[in-house]
Amino acid sequence: MEIRVERREEGAQKAEGHTVMIDVFRAFTLQAYAFHQGCEKIILVQSADQAFDLKRSHPEYILTGERDGVKIPGFDLGNSPSAVARMDLKGKTLVHTTTNGVNGIRYARHADQIVTGAFVNAKATAEYLKRCHPDVVSLVAMGWRNRDTEEDLLCAEYFRSLLLGYEMDSLSDRLQQLRYQEGRKFFNPDTQDIFPRADFSACIQKDIFDFAIIINREEGYDTARCIHA
Repeated sequence: MEIRVERREEGAQKAEGHTVMIDVFRAFTLQAYAFHQGCEKIILVQSADQAFDLKRSHPEYILTGERDGVKIPGFDLGNSPSAVARMDLKGKTLVHTTTNGVNGIRYARHADQIVTGAFVNAKATAEYLKRCHPDVVSLVAMGWRNRDTEEDLLCAEYFRSLLLGYEMDSLSDRLQQLRYQEGRKFFNPDTQDIFPRADFSACIQKDIFDFAIIINREEGYDTARCIHA
């Protein structure tokens, strides 16, 4: 198995083989919590207009997403994993759009299979990938607004260790250190309505869910569903 670490939109465009799209803060962490709360599927869209079009056809759909971290006006939810973790989503369909992770999936058109990447279900996702016996795995750290971020690069490093079967040194400490890096925004008292502190804790939990999240094309949209280990 050849493992490649790619970065940002440019890396997504180069990704080949089985591709892990990583967005820890917060898109793919939110999706994991949504599936844990019973969500049936998540439709990924690039724009708010696409989301509203789907809502008009399917009023029962739940719109969730952000631009620059802020909940999109008219949406039911923003991009907060800790908020989703308190909801009953059994049988529900979410429509999701974000600045980085969700939009980044559209660039990975050379990938054989796309799965999402976050700490909360990393081990289960790695086990799924190993069962697929891919020749190439591309780990794409999406970052934020096309710049690298520590949490996505750390998650890519963790995925590499899981796939190759070695223990990472000081991972728990490095997860906590994210608080002083990109995670600072979750501790700003002036932006708790956008980046609540509870989201940081939700995002740095490791291997608490036993499923991978797989992206497939359904009815013209990239659609996420979970596959249990």
